[in-house]
Amino acid sequence: MRQTVVELLERNAEHASEFESRFDDVQDSQEPDVVTVCCSDSRVLQDAMWGNADPGRVFTCGNIGNRVVQRTDDGEAVSGDVLYPVAHTGTETVVVVGHTGCGAVTATYDDLTEGLDEPAGIEHCIGLLAPRLEAGVEALPDDLSRPEAVNRLVEYNVDRQVEFLLESNEILDDVDVVGVVYDFQDVYSDRRGEVQVVNVDGETDVESLRVDHPEIESRIRRLWEY
Repeated sequence: MRQTVVELLERNAEHASEFESRFDDVQDSQEPDVVTVCCSDSRVLQDAMWGNADPGRVFTCGNIGNRVVQRTDDGEAVSGDVLYPVAHTGTETVVVVGHTGCGAVTATYDDLTEGLDEPAGIEHCIGLLAPRLEAGVEALPDDLSRPEAVNRLVEYNVDRQVEFLLESNEILDDVDVVGVVYDFQDVYSDRRGEVQVVNVDGETDVESLRVDHPEIESRIRRLWEY
């Protein structure tokens, strides 16, 4: 047995001791307040970023590129893991969580600008992102470094995922859809791990967002208002 697994089990024993009584109210059902769609990057601490220690509160989805789209025989649809809590557990808030330095966005950028040769599974994921990022790549200012371009596309990708949810008939109008970026690279501020709000129900103008949501004014920032 690899030591990594042994260490994981040791930490799980500590977790079980701490959380044993916290499952009493969610033994038979769940009614999470929010579904988050995070990138599965190991640096994105999907529950810890919210300080969440309450089983049943956050329905957490993860995939490379924080995608909300899946392909079906009938065309593109809202991914089932995102849609499930909205359709079946009464969840009325979706938060799409991008992050600085996203590898999936970087790979998509490289594929659109240079072409990549990836295994089929990765190619499938990039193929879901590429059509949504293509216009963003074309609109990027010429004077950006590669990391700067990628981080602007991270925002652009969050916007496109939010847009897909808002335009889908599967997500009802009373569901709030928020787009954020998790920053651990000092891109938005020097507070590593802080989440910045970049999109609320399709609105991306920073000043408008700050007027509409004064309670989170200091957390609304964007790198790119295209």
